[in-house]
Amino acid sequence: MSDGLRAKATAGLQRLVDASTLERLGLSVAALFAALLVGAGLLLASGYNPIVVYYWLFYGAIGSSFNVALTLQQMTLLLLTGLAVAVSFRAGLFNIGTQGQLVLGALATALTVLAVAPVVPGGLVGTLVLVPLGLLAGAVVGGAYGAIPGALKAYADANEVITTIMLNFIASGVAFYLVNNYFRVSSTVATENVPGNAKLQPVVFHPSSSFSILVFIGALALVAGIYHLFRNTAFGYELRTSGLQPAAASYAGVDAERMTVASMTLSGAVGGLAGAIFVLMVEGRYIAPPSLGFDGITVSILAGNNPLGVVPAALLFGVLKSGGLTVGFQTDVPPELIGVLRGLIILFVAMPEFFRMLGGHVGVGNRDAVATDGGQPGETDADEGGDDDA
Repeated sequence: MSDGLRAKATAGLQRLVDASTLERLGLSVAALFAALLVGAGLLLASGYNPIVVYYWLFYGAIGSSFNVALTLQQMTLLLLTGLAVAVSFRAGLFNIGTQGQLVLGALATALTVLAVAPVVPGGLVGTLVLVPLGLLAGAVVGGAYGAIPGALKAYADANEVITTIMLNFIASGVAFYLVNNYFRVSSTVATENVPGNAKLQPVVFHPSSSFSILVFIGALALVAGIYHLFRNTAFGYELRTSGLQPAAASYAGVDAERMTVASMTLSGAVGGLAGAIFVLMVEGRYIAPPSLGFDGITVSILAGNNPLGVVPAALLFGVLKSGGLTVGFQTDVPPELIGVLRGLIILFVAMPEFFRMLGGHVGVGNRDAVATDGGQPGETDADEGGDDDA
C-alpha cells in the first residue's frame, strides 16, 4: 500500500474512532439504506421483485398490532440475551455460553413453577407468588451456571470462550435428558404447561400475541440499571477494570478473581432471566428454546457492547426476524435468500462499528472520544467509569 493510501486509510479509521454518538447513528442509518440497495440488486438478479419483498418484510414487522407485538416479543428476548453478553464483554470476558444459561434458566423456571403451583392459592395471589418465583429461579440458575466458567477463568486461567461453548452443549444435553425421561407429557420433548396465573399475560395487545408490554418495560428498566451500574458505581468500575486491566486493578486493590466471577454470574443471571421470560411469556412451558443466546452475541457486538445500544440493535433484529417470517409466508422467496438479506443488513449496519473498534485496537484516534456507553469526545475513563472496549 502506498504512503498516500495508507495515510487516507489511517485518517478514515481515525474519523470513525473519533465519531460522536450522533455521527455513529448517522453512519448506521446510511449503512442500513446501503444494505437495502444491495439487497434489492440481489433480489433482482435472483428474479424477485424487491419492492414486494421489502413491503412484506416491513409489513410483517409493523403492519398490524399483532405484527408489532411479535416484533416487540422478539426484541425483548434479544434485548435480554444481548444485554447478558454485553455485561461480560464490557468486563473483558467473552461469554459465549448465554444459550446454555438461557436453557437451564428456562428449565428451572418451568420446574419451579410447576412444583410450587399446587400449594399456592389461585388467582392474583398465585400470580404474585408464581411469577416472581419463576423469574428468580431462572435468574439464580442462569447466574450459577455462568459462575462456573467465571470461576474456571479466575482460579484456573481456563479460556472462557472454550468453557462456555462446552457448557452450552452440557446444558442442552442435561435439559433434554431430564425433560425427555422425567417431565415429558406428550410426543414433544416438553414439560406440561404452567398454570394460567403464572403466565405473563398480554396487557395491551391481543391475547394470542404472547407478548406483555410490562415485560418489555421491565427489560428496558434492566438495561437502564445495568448502564447505571457500569457508569456510576464503584462496583461497575471495578468490574470493568478487573477484566480490561487486571494488573492495574490488582495494584489498586481490586480482587480481580472475584470480579471475574461476579461479571460472569451477572451475565448468566440476565441470560437465565431471558429463559424465564421465554417460558412464562412466550411458550407457557419448557421446550428447547431457539438460538436466542447466540443471536445475543451479534446483538451485543452490533451495539458496541453498550447496554443502551443493545436496545436499537435488538429492535433491528426483532424487525428482521418477524418480518422475515412474513416474507416466507407471503412470497415464494427461498428461506436461504431471506437469510442472506437479513445477514446483509446486519453486516452493513455493523461495519462502521467494526472499523471503529479496529481503529481503537491499532491505536488510531482518541479512544476516550468513542465511549460506547454514550460518552462524548473529551470524556475520560474517570468521567465515565472505564474504557469502552470489551
